[in-house]
Amino acid sequence: MSERPSRMTSRPTGLQVALMLVGVAIIFAIDTFAPLDIAIAVLYAVVVIASADFLGRRGILLVCAVCVLQTLLSFAIVHGESLQSGPVLRALIGLCAIGIATLAALRNRKAAESLSDQAALLDLSHDAIFVRDATDVITYWNAGAEELYGWPRKEALGQKSHALLKTKYLPSAGTMEQLDDSNRWQGELVHTRRDGTEVWVVSRWAVQRDERGRPFATMETNSDITEQKHAEDALHHARSQLEHVTRISTLGELTASIAHEVNQPLAAILTNGEAGLRWLLRDKPNLEEVRRALERMISNGRRASEVITRLRALARKSNPSHTVLTLNDIVADVIPLVEREMLNNDVGLRLDLQAPAPPVLGDRVQLAQVVINLVVNAIHAMSQIDDRRRLLSINSGTSLEDSNSQMAVLEIEDTGTGIDPKIAGDIFTAFQTTKADGMGMGLSISRTIVESHGGSISATSGDRWGALFRIRLPALQQDEVAAAAEQAY
Repeated sequence: MSERPSRMTSRPTGLQVALMLVGVAIIFAIDTFAPLDIAIAVLYAVVVIASADFLGRRGILLVCAVCVLQTLLSFAIVHGESLQSGPVLRALIGLCAIGIATLAALRNRKAAESLSDQAALLDLSHDAIFVRDATDVITYWNAGAEELYGWPRKEALGQKSHALLKTKYLPSAGTMEQLDDSNRWQGELVHTRRDGTEVWVVSRWAVQRDERGRPFATMETNSDITEQKHAEDALHHARSQLEHVTRISTLGELTASIAHEVNQPLAAILTNGEAGLRWLLRDKPNLEEVRRALERMISNGRRASEVITRLRALARKSNPSHTVLTLNDIVADVIPLVEREMLNNDVGLRLDLQAPAPPVLGDRVQLAQVVINLVVNAIHAMSQIDDRRRLLSINSGTSLEDSNSQMAVLEIEDTGTGIDPKIAGDIFTAFQTTKADGMGMGLSISRTIVESHGGSISATSGDRWGALFRIRLPALQQDEVAAAAEQAY
């Protein structure tokens, strides 16, 4: 059988061969010419074992044969004429030592070649794979790691991996202390290549422990997800742009209501200003009435300012900013903006808001966009109804997810046409709309926003008519409220 090639088998150097020949010659000389009554031939075993470091199977067998012949030749020269038991026994001991050493060398060589071939398979992987010891020193570095990070194997070996790669842990990734019972860990990391660029990877660790349970080696497999992350960032940017466009479109539908909300306090300011001026122009100015008129002007000015502030918040493009708030706060922000729309469509409003409402962590503008979308949809769904009262009901409350989890709930119900069974399963799908001039993005974006807050949104038809939309968000515990407030501060 021909010897299987191995990545460990390499041509021996001249120095290695020379040292081996010198060793064999020295042992032969001592065994033949030194007046020692000991089994000098046992030393050939050292030569056989040493040859396994740079010779293959055939080379080891050749060295074994040479050592056996040298032993027999030395015996023939020294004891050829008289076969005494002592010299024969020493020769047999030497031959046994050579044979045992050869078997051990062949076995170790086979095991080393097997490990080397397995390591060669790791070089076929497109993933970056490396092994580090308990002190984080790299002991193995495959071809995939060379390609991904840029450091060749000879430069990476012996380096501390976290220092070489400048490992950055994401807050959600945790660290090695959070290994599970199977001694495995997986998470996303950020590494730095040799050229200084950063690369995102999905990292999987497998830890090997000693008999005392202490880790002594870790194999780390890293898959490059940098392009995926860039695509996710681009998708997030496009989604933000679409959210902004939808929000502006919704505000456009509420132009009359918004104009009313601004004009009403402005008209009140004008009326109170004229009244205050008349009280001052009397022969005996009534300063108390003037003071009251000024107070009413200030109150209405603040009201107009609050409306404009809410509109600016909804109209501007900005990154989400999560703060502690309640769903009641969101309703309070939205109602003034839709009052005129309800009035124009003869829609009544019924509020049933839980007090105190459970706090949630959310972006005020995004959640207001969700509620505005649902309320405007409800108003439009009732605009053609003539055989029953047009009523918009908004209820807030809580529900228990389990013994340790509470959800804040907001329900928006109308008495409109309800949900068409044909599209009930796709109501939150993008571009699904029943409006002739609708984009079909409002409910899809609303679901995206709610789910990004860790909640859910659902829609069902009413018992008799109309539709019921339910928003559920995780309620904060007291310690979470304090932590969120401290972080915001």
